[in-house]
Amino acid sequence: MNMFSATARTDAPAGTILCVDDEPNILASLRRLFRRENYKVLVAGSAAAGWAVLEEEHVDIVISDMQMPEVNGTEFLERVRQRWPDTLRLLLTGHADHEATIGAINRGEVYRYITKPWNEDAMLLVVRDALERQSLQREKIRLEELTRQQNEQLRDLNANLEQRVRDRTAELSAAQKSLQASHERLKNNFLTLIKVFSSMVETRAGAVPGHGRRVADLARRIAIRMGLPAREAQDIFVAGLLHEIGKTGFPDGLIGIPESVLKGDNLGLYRKYPQLGEQILMPLEELREAARIIGAHRERFDGAGFPEGMGGFDIPLGARILAVAHDFEALQRGLLAQRRADAAQATELVAESRGKRYDPEVVEAFYDIRTGRSVAEVIAEVALGTAQLKPGMVLTRDLVSPEGTLLLSADHVLSDRMLKQLAEYERRSSIELQLYVKSGSPDAPHSHS
Repeated sequence: MNMFSATARTDAPAGTILCVDDEPNILASLRRLFRRENYKVLVAGSAAAGWAVLEEEHVDIVISDMQMPEVNGTEFLERVRQRWPDTLRLLLTGHADHEATIGAINRGEVYRYITKPWNEDAMLLVVRDALERQSLQREKIRLEELTRQQNEQLRDLNANLEQRVRDRTAELSAAQKSLQASHERLKNNFLTLIKVFSSMVETRAGAVPGHGRRVADLARRIAIRMGLPAREAQDIFVAGLLHEIGKTGFPDGLIGIPESVLKGDNLGLYRKYPQLGEQILMPLEELREAARIIGAHRERFDGAGFPEGMGGFDIPLGARILAVAHDFEALQRGLLAQRRADAAQATELVAESRGKRYDPEVVEAFYDIRTGRSVAEVIAEVALGTAQLKPGMVLTRDLVSPEGTLLLSADHVLSDRMLKQLAEYERRSSIELQLYVKSGSPDAPHSHS
């Protein structure tokens, strides 16, 4: 049996970790990583060796590789769950192991999975949080047992022991408060782990750091502005943090490429990421609503989105909200188109697509957050050729040449002289210009967008 143990300090260890992998260099790396922490580290080179260690040693956390000869990580962790259910299970997996990872989550009830190569600080944080969660769970069980015993004692008290009843009631109240505090800490730690995992997803080459947090914050603000209950707003926030989890198996070359330039197999793979994200999270009961939101957040209100082509109110409200928050961020980060928009331009682009890409009610709440105004208050615009232009019309957008030169800036009032110059420019350059003017400009037709 390939097994040895080491501790980083001579005082009592903070917990016992078993690392199982058939690659000695991986085991050596994990041992070095945990050496600086006060953990007792056990390692095994195969599933059989890992089970043998568990028969002899108390283990708090087992970290297993997915791909191992003879017995893979899914089978190994499933048996660990059956024989040693109190041992928390973590899975090391490569980027391409999505189906196997989902199997391990379902059969082995994996607490977390970590992709190779891992981030050392994030790995240590996962282990610390897992140990704390385990400690809190044990404390919760202890307090529940204490509460049960005290309730039994209270039933045995008689009417002549009123003072004793009052004393015991006070003790019970303190225990209940402690139990509530433990539950609150568990909930907070769960959200912290979600944020950590969201950050880990964004460590991939080409990913935009902080994208998930910004999307989640904006989505939650929209949900609150629309009057959604706190629980629904929280689910939308979590979905925003994890909305790109389905991209974890993508090759590095596909991460961060603007959606508009993707073609062929790359585009087909890209359009699967919402469903992949939903599949990864669905086995976790607390994240099922967030998973449902993630699976539909790239659908369009007009039915032209993906992956299912849902439309209108068939799309979950949380997904309709997340779509607006995602696209507003993506437009600024160059994730939808090669040319980035600033925040003001992205706001207007979203507003222009209400009723097409987005739910108009969601856009209304978003626009109010961004500008303090209603979308209906925004002056509409129309696109005209030079022959349709009249003196006094007001530009709503910059006029830029094909070479990128600014010809006229937004809010410019067209004069008769300028119209002649534009016509001459078209003649010399052999191109047809299109200008956007306010629909309220003199002689401008009304917008029907």
